[in-house]
Amino acid sequence: MSRGKKYIETAKKYDPANAYELKEALGLVKSMAYAKFDETVDLSVKVNLKKSQSVRDTVVLPNQFKGEKRVLVFCKPEKEKEAQDAGAAFVGADDLIDKVKGGWTDFDVAVATPDMMKDVGKLGMILGRKGLMPNPKTGTVTFDLKGALTELRKGRTEFRADKTGVVHLAVGKVSMEAEKLAENVQIVVGEIRRKRPIDAKGEFIRTISVASTMGPGIWVNAGKED
Repeated sequence: MSRGKKYIETAKKYDPANAYELKEALGLVKSMAYAKFDETVDLSVKVNLKKSQSVRDTVVLPNQFKGEKRVLVFCKPEKEKEAQDAGAAFVGADDLIDKVKGGWTDFDVAVATPDMMKDVGKLGMILGRKGLMPNPKTGTVTFDLKGALTELRKGRTEFRADKTGVVHLAVGKVSMEAEKLAENVQIVVGEIRRKRPIDAKGEFIRTISVASTMGPGIWVNAGKED
């Protein structure tokens, strides 16, 4: 894969074979960001999983960097006011289901009450493909709409390991202080460690890397597990 001149010059600032301490790695990411926009800082964590195992949960980052999420709530009429008062951008039942069936997905998160999931489940091909399907494991299938939306407004976001066993998650912007970026990374890595399957063998976290949108990945010293 060919790289541009800026990328090549930037990459000279670090040793691609070295694993750096977290704050040093993030300092390098910040110093090597060269785009004209405020690049996102992405975290990649490779975990040791069997095909039958998975890692999936949600996390609230202590230092936020994203705008307000547009939350859609699928619920019966008696729960609509609770959802609206909690800040939902879109609230409804069959009307919203029909709208999504037509291809509309102009929202960031979908929440559903359990009694709606029989019908919402039929939207799997649309919502699942975009990572928008409500799921009890991520707190987005619940009768406690006020609680769920409060957590989402705080910045609760989902993380999950892909088919190759890698968890990818945006943890900030290069304009943020390295200390705040480090806090976000530490929270995510801690949550991933806590989601280690009971029957997982050997070292669970294999590698950790951080990178800006346009920059190279920097290896981070993962440390030893207890």
